[in-house]
Amino acid sequence: MDIVGKETLVRKRERVGFSSEEMETVRGIIARVKEERDQALLALTKQFDRAELSALLVSEAELAQAEREVDPKLLEALRQAAERIRRYHEKQRTQSWISEEADGTILGQRVQPLERVGVYVPGGRAVYPSTVLMNVIPAVVAGVEEVVMVTPPRADGSVPAPTLVAALVAGVNKIVKVGGAQAVAALAYGTESVPKVDKIVGPGNRFVALAKQLVFGEVDIDSIAGPSEIVVIADETADPAFVAADLLSQAEHGDDSSSILITTSADLAREVQAEVERQCGRLERREIARAALAQYGAITVVDHLREAAEVSNRLAPEHLELMVADPWQLLGHIRHAGAIFLGAYSSEPIGDYVAGPNHVLPTAGTARFFSPLGVDHFVKKSSLIYYSKEAFLRDGPKVITLAESEGLGAHAAAIQVRLDREEACADD
Repeated sequence: MDIVGKETLVRKRERVGFSSEEMETVRGIIARVKEERDQALLALTKQFDRAELSALLVSEAELAQAEREVDPKLLEALRQAAERIRRYHEKQRTQSWISEEADGTILGQRVQPLERVGVYVPGGRAVYPSTVLMNVIPAVVAGVEEVVMVTPPRADGSVPAPTLVAALVAGVNKIVKVGGAQAVAALAYGTESVPKVDKIVGPGNRFVALAKQLVFGEVDIDSIAGPSEIVVIADETADPAFVAADLLSQAEHGDDSSSILITTSADLAREVQAEVERQCGRLERREIARAALAQYGAITVVDHLREAAEVSNRLAPEHLELMVADPWQLLGHIRHAGAIFLGAYSSEPIGDYVAGPNHVLPTAGTARFFSPLGVDHFVKKSSLIYYSKEAFLRDGPKVITLAESEGLGAHAAAIQVRLDREEACADD
């Protein structure tokens, strides 16, 4: 990791968008799924995942086999993590409300869960049971009636046992062996095996992200997930081994992941630089981590913690760690971050797995206006309006004035016809 100026650090986060070739490929896949439905899913799964399937849906027998295969320690860890995630998200529930005014007008808001949600879980060689928990449990807590999970199969047509068991623990209703842009298209438009959903959530590769972008409007989506990223703000009290380990925890995700240290201590910067190199050599995914650090890793030294917060706010990182003597004081200066970890023992992987808050977070600077995945993402809200006659007679003339100022005569007439009726009744 190089020690660079803060402007160079900010430029390191600039990313390239989707290419025209990628757009054309994904548009073609979506069109094919809309036309050929299950037939397209089976053909594309054979083409991209080298899996020749006889059925797209995971069977009860496969789920039972997964429960027998999974390590009991992993099962217990999944159950405990699920319980913490569930408890955290239950605190996010919002209720419908109604307010009656003195003139008899009743206003309110009705909160209802979405009916059906699709969850994309990366697969193939990867195994991400934590992704299942984080994407499914908020939907279940929100009251979603049906959760459909899609995940690419391995070449032998199977889905890893930890992924299937996590789906059972989380409360998934249906699991489909399909991945890539074709899975997103199936969820958005429906096929014989995949029901059309109202919203699609979950991370994936560039083709998955692009497909989600293209089907938005047909269905809702959570966000367009970018590469993983972490910013650590540290002062001279931080342990360089802790800082280095946490930077590497994100670098191992992929060669486009970002790991950045902002520190007030030049000595710590040099110590972390050396510690990253030492620890990286022991990692199984060290080549991926090294590539990520070379492209998107950086260390910058600033004069004071307020400046560190300003630089971090410009980056609006997915994960932000405050490894300083008084993280709670510094918290007041943080405006943009997906998740904020305070103190030496609040390591980012704690948030990934067991703390409870969701690990599906805004990336690529979108923490300036996006929030972590939560219960609110799985509900919709309807306004309730009941106007009494008294209130209508009072406010009707104002509506006519406003409608006529916009040239909307029918709007004005809808009010005037009622005012005229009331005037006629009063004359009688």
